[in-house]
Amino acid sequence: MSELAWFSAAQAVALIARKALSPVEYLEALLARADAEAERLNPFSYVAAEHARDDAKLAERAVMAGEALGPLHGLPVHVKDLLKTAGIPTEYGSAIHAGNIPDSDDLLVTRLRAAGGVMFAKSHTPEFGHKGQTDGPQFCTTRNPWDTSRYAGGSSGGAACAVAAGIGPLGLGTDGAGSIRIPAAACGTVGLKPSPGLLPYAEAVDGFFNYAAAGPLSRTVEDAALMLRALAGPDPVDPWSLAAPRPVATRTGATLHGLRVGYVARTVNRRIARDVEANTQAVLALLAARGAYIEEVTEEIDWIEYEGRVMYQANIAVAGGPHVGKWGNQMDPVYLGFIERGRAFSTEDYRRAQLARTRLYRHVQKLFERYDVLVSPTLTRTALPADFEALDGQVMVDGAANGLTRVGMSPYCYPFNLTGHPALAIPSGFAGDGLPTSVQFVGRWYSDMDLLGLGALVEEDRPWAHLRPPGL
Repeated sequence: MSELAWFSAAQAVALIARKALSPVEYLEALLARADAEAERLNPFSYVAAEHARDDAKLAERAVMAGEALGPLHGLPVHVKDLLKTAGIPTEYGSAIHAGNIPDSDDLLVTRLRAAGGVMFAKSHTPEFGHKGQTDGPQFCTTRNPWDTSRYAGGSSGGAACAVAAGIGPLGLGTDGAGSIRIPAAACGTVGLKPSPGLLPYAEAVDGFFNYAAAGPLSRTVEDAALMLRALAGPDPVDPWSLAAPRPVATRTGATLHGLRVGYVARTVNRRIARDVEANTQAVLALLAARGAYIEEVTEEIDWIEYEGRVMYQANIAVAGGPHVGKWGNQMDPVYLGFIERGRAFSTEDYRRAQLARTRLYRHVQKLFERYDVLVSPTLTRTALPADFEALDGQVMVDGAANGLTRVGMSPYCYPFNLTGHPALAIPSGFAGDGLPTSVQFVGRWYSDMDLLGLGALVEEDRPWAHLRPPGL
C-alpha cells in the first residue's frame, strides 16, 4: 500500500483507466498516509475523507461500467484553502472564517471535479496567503518533509509539503508573489505559476489589477502539465482568460539547438548560497550540452522591490484592515504588520508603484527580444528554519545576512507576478544540508507548455521524483 503513495498522477490515471488500480484503494492509501503524517508535518487544514470516499466509489463505478473518463479520473487531489469547496470548510487560514462552509465550488475546483479528480483535502495556507511560509495562530506550522526543523515555504506550503511527502501527487496552489514556487523550491517539487488567465482565477477581488494565479504543484513535470491541460480554458469571471490561448507546446525534440537562455544571477539580492549557485550552473550546463546558447544577463534592471511591496502591502491593508478591530488578537502578527505598513503608503505611492510595474514589464519584454527563456535560482538558499520570524527576520545565506525575505530569500519570484510571465520552479539538486535546491525558468506570456517541456529535459538528465524524504 505504501508504494501507491509514490505513483505519479499520470501513472495512477493510466492504471485506473486500465482497471489495474482501484480509485477506492488508492484513496484509502493516501488517507492513511495523511493521517500518519498529520501531526509530524501538518499539511492539511481539513481532510474530507467521507466526501472523497463517495467520489472515489463513483469514479470506480464509471471505470467498471466503461464510461468515458476525464484526464484526472479517480485521482486524489488536494486544494489550497484559499479556494472555495462546496460542503467542505474553506477558512483561508484565518479565525475570521473559522467554520465557513461554502455552498459552491471555486471555478477551478469545479473543473477538477469535471476532469474526474477526487478532492480529498484542503491544504494549509498562512492567513489569506499573505507570506512565504505556512504557519499561523490557527494551525501552528507546516513542516518540511526533508527536515522538520525547516519550513515548507508558502503560501502554498501545505500543498508542497503533501506532494513531497507522498500524500497525493497533485496539489492546486496559488501564487501572488512566489507562493507556488517558494514552497516548491523548499520542498523539492515542481511548481508552475501560469501566464495570466491561462487558468481562470475567480478568487481575484480585482480581476483587472491582479498579479496572482492558480497553478499545480507536483513531483513530476508531466503531472504539472496534466493538471494544466485539465484546468485551462476561458471563463467570463476572469477577463484575462478571455484572450488566453489553449496551452500548447511550440518547441519539440530532445535537442535545444537555437534556444537562447538568459541567466539572471542576481535581482535585488546581495548573496546566493554556494550550493544553490552550483546546482543552477549544473542545470545551465546540461542545457548547453543539449545545444542551448547561455548568456548572463548583465544589464542593470530595476526589479522594483519597493514598489512591489507598496502594491502588495497596500492591497493587504485594504483587504485586511476592516477586520482588525474585531479579530486583531486572533490574526497573524505578520499579516497585522503588513496591514500597518500598507496603511502608511499614500495614493501617490500606490500610483507610482503601478507605473513602475509597467516599466518592469516592458524591460522584461525587451529581454525576450534577445532570449527565449530566462533562468535563475528559485530561492537564494534552502528552506528557512520553521520558526523564522517573517516580518523583520534577516535571511542568512552562507552565514551572512541577506535582507528580509523578499530580498534575501525569494527575490527571483515576485517580479514575474508583477510582469505576468509564466515561471516554473523545478528541483536542481541538493545542498550540503540535505535539503533540495531549485531552478526557475521564465518564459514569454503563454509559453507555459514550452517551459514544462524544458523542465522535462532537465528532469530526464537530473531525475528527482524517485527520491524520498528521510523516513518516507
